Amino acid sequence: MFFARQLEKLFISLRPHQWTKNLVVLAALVFAERLYHVPSLVLAGGAFVVFCALSGAVYLVNDLLDLEGDQRHPVKRMRPLPSGALSPSVAKAAAAALAGVALAASSAIGFRFAAVAALYFGAMMAYSLALKNIVVVDVLVVAMGFVLRALAGAVAIGVAFSHWLLICTLLFALFLALAKRRQELTLLAGGAAEHRKILGEYSPYLLDQMIAVVTASTVISYALYTLAPETTSRFGTDRLVWTLPFVLYGIFRYLYLVHQKEEGGNPTEVLLNDRPILVTVALWAATVVTLIYHGHESG
Repeated sequence: MFFARQLEKLFISLRPHQWTKNLVVLAALVFAERLYHVPSLVLAGGAFVVFCALSGAVYLVNDLLDLEGDQRHPVKRMRPLPSGALSPSVAKAAAAALAGVALAASSAIGFRFAAVAALYFGAMMAYSLALKNIVVVDVLVVAMGFVLRALAGAVAIGVAFSHWLLICTLLFALFLALAKRRQELTLLAGGAAEHRKILGEYSPYLLDQMIAVVTASTVISYALYTLAPETTSRFGTDRLVWTLPFVLYGIFRYLYLVHQKEEGGNPTEVLLNDRPILVTVALWAATVVTLIYHGHESG
């Protein structure tokens, strides 16, 4: 019975709801027009599983390193490790096993993919151990984690990934990371630095300025990508710009939730629980797939 409870709490600590972030690994599959190519689907699916295992190991390490601070946090103290429901020794063993198996399995997909996967895991470990305490660098490393996911998906299926999409991925991930910092700062108020040291280096005003810069940069970069000659030539259409309203609405809706509803501390929960954003993402994805695979202009 104890073993079963530990397994249940361990699974919760792996944050399965956060694995949706690893869908970024599949971006290259869509934009390289390999969505209906079975061998590529298999490789991309394997890459997705590897990154789910690696991110699960990272979450366990983060919880172990932040144990004392999380025990004082109004929300995080309810997690299995801070609450005492999960044994630290079990978490340590599981993190090592997950990381080891995932990195070993990554070599089966390819050397280049294994190298990117190892780089991702190394970057996340460096973040957990030190980089999360360096102002600005902390959010940049989090954002680079998404870029490495996108890059890993491309090398897994052996295609080049557009520099434009890498830029858009970086900027959008920065937007989410900064919005999360702002929500944490608002939630914890004057005691923010006691729960997480780096929060003492930020202020709502500073974060709002950074979010404004990143928001504008994200929208402009995405618009330029959809109209870039290499994009219109590759997909045979200049209509990808039609998806821009979805991007604008999604970003504005997220900002509304951050500023008016004091949400945004967990981007995954917002994506899964906020119906307008969920519908917007679904419409954006459906429109992109339709235009790329069925929207080629004739003549």
